[in-house]
Amino acid sequence: MDDEFNMSLRKFLKQVGVTSQQAIEEAVRKAGPEVAGKEMTARMVLSIEGLNLSHVVTGKIKGPGA
Repeated sequence: MDDEFNMSLRKFLKQVGVTSQQAIEEAVRKAGPEVAGKEMTARMVLSIEGLNLSHVVTGKIKGPGA
């Protein structure tokens, strides 16, 4: 793969990581004590138009301590 592709991919993935973390943190703050110490299932779906790509990543996130 060429450098321009790699740079655009890294930039996109950084944006996904940063904005996703912000969205999760905000949702946890809004949920308050209800999610304290709770294990929650998270799912990220990646799709790319023109590539017929759908990629799903599932994992666990534990709420902050009480």
